[in-house]
Amino acid sequence: MRLLECVAEHEYGAPAKQLARETGLALPTAYHLLRTLVHEGYLRRDKGLFFLGEAAVRLSSSAAQQKRRSTVADALAQWRDVIGVPVYYAQYRDGEIEVMCVSDTPGNPAVEEWADFRETGHAHAIGQCLLSQLDDEARRDHLDRHPVQAITPYTVRDSRTLLRRLERTRRMEPVTERQEYALGTVCAAIPITVGTTAATMAISLPAHQADRLLSAARQLQDEIGRLLGSLAISISI
Repeated sequence: MRLLECVAEHEYGAPAKQLARETGLALPTAYHLLRTLVHEGYLRRDKGLFFLGEAAVRLSSSAAQQKRRSTVADALAQWRDVIGVPVYYAQYRDGEIEVMCVSDTPGNPAVEEWADFRETGHAHAIGQCLLSQLDDEARRDHLDRHPVQAITPYTVRDSRTLLRRLERTRRMEPVTERQEYALGTVCAAIPITVGTTAATMAISLPAHQADRLLSAARQLQDEIGRLLGSLAISISI
């Protein structure tokens, strides 16, 4: 690990003798470890100089991605505690709805995914919010692959009605649904667009607390606004 760290500090590469000296390793030990690291792809050797290899780059990328995920998870947990509701983060990626992170507590549990979120985007606030951010062609393509179907007695009944609803959705306004996905639950989702990525942060509440839904959604929107700058890179996980 010390050799890898040392090589990483030399943008234009470094010879074995210099790396051995800087890491305090005996030269034969350094040679042995360097050969092993080259063989495993963590380093590469070019004209007697050692550079980071593809395996080390992948390791670094994975660590950075994990750090970004942790940043988002920490933000969701903070908002969960401040607002007192489960908080969700989702994206529209490669033509599908993906719930990336959920933060809840035993006292305020998240909605149980009893029907696949990807296939029922028309019925929940997360899906409706993401679909509202797409262009007409992308929306129709999604609904062709995942047709509108009744999930509860309150679910929108056909794609035409849904498309009209999505077209009326005002930019940056919370999208709400009441018992359309799960009986006894109401949800709200806040649209977030970073670059070309359609994303959303959402909350859910028991139906008997429906009168809290909009105020809680506005509170979440305010919290997102305060942190969005620092989250802009992280939410592209």
